[in-house]
Amino acid sequence: MNTTIKGPDGKARCRWCGAAPEFLHYHDTEWGFPEGDDHRLFEKLTLESFQSGLSWRTILAKRENFRAAFHDFDFDRIARFTERDLDRLLKDSGIVRHRGKIEAAINNARRAQELARREGSLAAYVWQYEPAMDELAEPQTASTSPQSAALSKDLKRQGWKFVGPTTVYAFMQAMGLINDHAGGCVIRAEVERARNAFARPPVPR
Repeated sequence: MNTTIKGPDGKARCRWCGAAPEFLHYHDTEWGFPEGDDHRLFEKLTLESFQSGLSWRTILAKRENFRAAFHDFDFDRIARFTERDLDRLLKDSGIVRHRGKIEAAINNARRAQELARREGSLAAYVWQYEPAMDELAEPQTASTSPQSAALSKDLKRQGWKFVGPTTVYAFMQAMGLINDHAGGCVIRAEVERARNAFARPPVPR
């Protein structure tokens, strides 16, 4: 199966980015580029959790509403949410109003605080699960990996919710822990250059 399509500039891109107009910019500027900011990492893991059972298009269309509702995914602020905040979010039609997922986001913010205190940062912890080159599957042939399973298991051990191996693998794809752009995609080389230049967070001692 051909995994690329021709983009508006005539260059090949991952086939999935042609599924909706808003996907192209996300694909070209965000997906797969390495990220080391704790709030952006927490945002993507949270949004992947909200996506469970839904389409990414639904979540992407609501992303700015999510950012407003969750204080730009500052997990220190989210960790202080109360029942009043939960009620507010359940009434917010701009986000996905799923009680379990909202409660999980608040719980996970508290777990992220604990993790960041222990590991130095969320980024330092997450990037320990970057696979070696010889451990990678062929681009866009997998929905989980040994690393996503291990990260999922460890997050669950720490009390995180809605972080199954498939959710975590999508997070790893999006945040650049792997370069899963199709082999013929014009953005793949850009992502690889960005990954080569990216300063991995120091592993905590």
